[in-house]
Amino acid sequence: MRRTVVTGIGAVTPIGNTAPAYWEALTAGRSGIGPITHFELPPGYKATLAAELKGFDPLDYMDAKSARRSDPFTHYAIAAAAEAMDDSGLAGQIDPERFAVYTGSGIGGLKTITGECEKYYYKGARRVSPLFIPMLIPNMAAGILAIRYHALGSCLTNVTACATSSHTLGEAYRAIKHGYADAILAGGSEAAIEPVGVTGFLNMTALTTSGDPEAASLPFDRRRAGFVMGEGAGMLVLEEYEHAKARGAKIYAELAGYGTTCDAYHITAPNPDGNGPARAIKAALAETGRDEETSLYINAHGTGTPINDTTETLAIKLALGEERAQRTPISSSKSMIGHMLGAAGAVEAIAAILALRGGLLPPTIGLREPDPECDLDYIPLTARRQEVDMALSVSLGFGGHNVCLAFNKVDE
Repeated sequence: MRRTVVTGIGAVTPIGNTAPAYWEALTAGRSGIGPITHFELPPGYKATLAAELKGFDPLDYMDAKSARRSDPFTHYAIAAAAEAMDDSGLAGQIDPERFAVYTGSGIGGLKTITGECEKYYYKGARRVSPLFIPMLIPNMAAGILAIRYHALGSCLTNVTACATSSHTLGEAYRAIKHGYADAILAGGSEAAIEPVGVTGFLNMTALTTSGDPEAASLPFDRRRAGFVMGEGAGMLVLEEYEHAKARGAKIYAELAGYGTTCDAYHITAPNPDGNGPARAIKAALAETGRDEETSLYINAHGTGTPINDTTETLAIKLALGEERAQRTPISSSKSMIGHMLGAAGAVEAIAAILALRGGLLPPTIGLREPDPECDLDYIPLTARRQEVDMALSVSLGFGGHNVCLAFNKVDE
């Protein structure tokens, strides 16, 4: 089978608007969580915090007309993709018909939806933009990226809630592995810190109501009480190994395993038996062909919701066995970047790749009072120097979607 490697990365996150800035802040344990500024909070509003981008300007990546004609989730995708493509050096080095784009968004153009609905109800039907539909649909980021980079292969968009961009990476891996493409720009983006978006998650009791940025996103801590919404994008260039070698590309890691399952249990809650994510982790590990002595790092889904973290802990034990699970270092990037929804998987995969490549494992900040039911090595507070042979990135989404991606080191 053909091998799939990562040759470019790009990230726009609450702690940095490039992949190097994101990684530096992540390993330093800096949080991007603070008061919501994207909209004015009504009196008594219980969710006051979010992980917003800082200093992001779409005009750094497109002209003003293009920015007006696209939603912020597309702006973020374009920015992360530009970095990933520049990093990869792929432009001009790939047959356009063998180049594909796989992106996703959990929600899509929510700012556009709310803004145009307000126009309809308060100003009349004639004021609704003729670009309303192209701006809101989740596939528009993929379409625009395909146009920008002249990718004539498959152009797909995935929507599986919080597992979205892990699915785009996994399906891109399969497409390359089975010969349908030589390179794929894959990832996800999200821009849902809008009044109706935050309120929807708040009213289903998924969000923390903490007003303290340092005690809001608390994965695996006994004080955890919900997640913090984040925003941004992550994009990766996946490429067939021999194609990458032939052009002298820098190789970050090999995507060597992909597991995807469904709980088939509940529309939002994970099955507390942990079997669904455990099967995804097992499938990803089995596909790599590595043995049980291979040292691992896991970038966990780790949302900071009570049931997610206990279920994920159980799933890791079921997948690895108690002894291996206990000696595996694990952390949650969401302790710093919040939950980026459809972008989370790609951004967290980048963290897993860079941890594997550099031997520096990011921490779970805020983890000061471990939950006895979350009794694994969740790298509390500060980053850890530790070499590992493989990195896993786990994503779990509403609807019961479970994904695990397995990355190996590659000797260039």
